[in-house]
Amino acid sequence: MASGRLIQNKKQAFWFYRIISMFYDSISNPQHYTEEMREEALEPLDLHDRNLIVVDVGGGTGFTTCGVVKHVDAKNVTILDQSPHQLAKARQKEPLKHCTIIEGDAENLPFPTDYADRYVSAGSIEYWPEPQRGINEAYRVLKPGGKACMIGPVYPTYWLSRFFADMWMLFPKEEEYIEWFEKAGFKDIQLKRVGPKWFRGVRRHGLIIGCSVTGVKSMPGDSPLQLGPKVEDVKKPSSAFASLLRFLIGFIASVYYIQLTKYMWIKDKIVPKGTPL
Repeated sequence: MASGRLIQNKKQAFWFYRIISMFYDSISNPQHYTEEMREEALEPLDLHDRNLIVVDVGGGTGFTTCGVVKHVDAKNVTILDQSPHQLAKARQKEPLKHCTIIEGDAENLPFPTDYADRYVSAGSIEYWPEPQRGINEAYRVLKPGGKACMIGPVYPTYWLSRFFADMWMLFPKEEEYIEWFEKAGFKDIQLKRVGPKWFRGVRRHGLIIGCSVTGVKSMPGDSPLQLGPKVEDVKKPSSAFASLLRFLIGFIASVYYIQLTKYMWIKDKIVPKGTPL
């Protein structure tokens, strides 16, 4: 799956998060992914046993992992991300000090087949060049009966928000999540809608964190869907000018979404409760 979205690219995401990591937990998360949303999104993952083996893929600063370790012993949890800058923030968090924290690629996980009881990925799929490949990997690393949970964006329908979303990164449609899970081999697939409470359920602008999709691995081994060679070669050199231009335009698109959450927060304060925003 090749994409024209400017930050749906591992190299661009790396540099994007080198900057974003400096204020990710203090500015980005509180606007798009609150603790209340995290708990709602993780609930279908069924973290019922402290001895579960959990992998958090694209775990970044460990915000979602902090929700996981409320239910699972930290020593059984691995955080993986391609950004050393994000992971540096995770290492500073007290609840995560006993987690295993490693750099890695969501589309080529360094875990054995049939390894984990639970797989979670939050706010990461939007940067994957090939979402199907990443979800296939989620299937592979889980034990039979293990459950995967993908927490991510949803696609906007409002024209201006759709324009910036298409420039910036992957905002999947709800039906695309379900299709990717089905093709990977997951069963009992469920989609749960989440979002900031001040949006009052509005989804026409899309959401950076808008749904939680879960599925159960039914059979041992690899995903039944076999894929060809990877689309993106991260080792291939790219033009510095083109990369910078992609980054700057993508960053402008991200600013639109940061301002959008403020706009919706103000509307929530002004528009009477019970009235559509």
